Amino acid sequence: MKTPLEENLLAALVTLDQAVKMMALANPKPSLLPLFARIDELTKQLPRDADPQLLHFLHRKSYEKARLFLEDHQAEIQAGTCRK
Repeated sequence: MKTPLEENLLAALVTLDQAVKMMALANPKPSLLPLFARIDELTKQLPRDADPQLLHFLHRKSYEKARLFLEDHQAEIQAGTCRK
């Protein structure tokens, strides 16, 4: 069960994912900076005992992996190069 903070973080990650997917069609191109700032702010609010894998994804800016993690799709997360 996700905390309200995790739900907000997931919503921000989904919004970012949707915005990125629409970039090819958008004219003018929207700024993604506010979305990144929102995700960073929510990440800072996570408790120290939050899941280490989630924290790793967020600190490494692996937002797709963080989204998949929060959507309980861990099997779809491909291993990265840092082996964490």
